[in-house]
Amino acid sequence: MRKTSSKVLLALFNAIGDISGRSFLDLFSGSGQIAREAWARGARPVVAVEADKASCANLRSLCRDREGLEVVCMDVRRALPKLAKGGYEFSVIFADPPYEYGWIGWLLSSLPKYDLLLKPDGLLVLERSKREDLPLPLEGWNLYKERSYGDTVLSFLCRGEGSPKEEK
Repeated sequence: MRKTSSKVLLALFNAIGDISGRSFLDLFSGSGQIAREAWARGARPVVAVEADKASCANLRSLCRDREGLEVVCMDVRRALPKLAKGGYEFSVIFADPPYEYGWIGWLLSSLPKYDLLLKPDGLLVLERSKREDLPLPLEGWNLYKERSYGDTVLSFLCRGEGSPKEEK
């Protein structure tokens, strides 16, 4: 598991801006560092999705007393349809998949199938390696900002031609 550096963590939340009261989905959550930070900054509800059973058990114990922070222990490919069927809608979807395994392309093509998961004015943030390009063209997505930190790139996307609500 690769943990998001503190520099990237700070940059991520500075770029997103105020998330108080906004819903947040953390895909490939790992240690839950991003989900817990979103919760600490006032996002509600926050859902962390992690497939690794040991990481998931640890994350559940860390989040036990945090109302509005839910842990879903399953593969992202199963979690997305489950969350969509459950009526979840998110203002921010953050994904930090394993680098260079094709997850970025899969997410960009799969998320539109679960149209309601990302609110119309919502934000999709992908953490990726600078060696892994975004698949072009970005059909249905607008890449409106990218930031690089060493080997890490944060790509900020929204649907269509617009820009996300409360952009800072």
